[in-house]
Amino acid sequence: MFRKAGIALTPSELEKVEVADFGLGNLAVQGLQLVTYINTDRYCAKELALFPHQTCPEHLHPPVGGDPGKMETFRCRWGKVFLYVEGEPAASVQAAVPPGSEAYYTVFHEIVLTPGEQYTIPPGTKHWFQGGPEGAIVSEFSSTSRDEFDIFTDPKVERMPVIEFDD
Repeated sequence: MFRKAGIALTPSELEKVEVADFGLGNLAVQGLQLVTYINTDRYCAKELALFPHQTCPEHLHPPVGGDPGKMETFRCRWGKVFLYVEGEPAASVQAAVPPGSEAYYTVFHEIVLTPGEQYTIPPGTKHWFQGGPEGAIVSEFSSTSRDEFDIFTDPKVERMPVIEFDD
């Protein structure tokens, strides 16, 4: 998908593509693929890949210490992405909430991004997003990313991988 979108990645970056299924075990429906270019104590840049109709679950980026929380700008590079944030709900949403997870999707103010369009999400704002019929590539520019502090509406979500060892 990155190649199709004209996003050039080095061999090292390709080896570091993160596949996040959020511990839900249904990657094609609720998941995300991403490459982190840089993440320092000041800023972060990532590429996000969404399969067709794949959804990143609803979450927010809370304050951490003296930091107000992550502010992020999503810029669509390829495909279409349906972004939902707090605000006046759309009369009818274009995305499909993942079956069985309806209770965990609560914000429905719809922003549709196509290539070249962008939207900035303020810190502490609940949001979720879904790839369109062909999927989507989204560039994310943000303040420091602290994924381990993200708060997901669905209590089953595990943002950071859990490693289990057999005894």
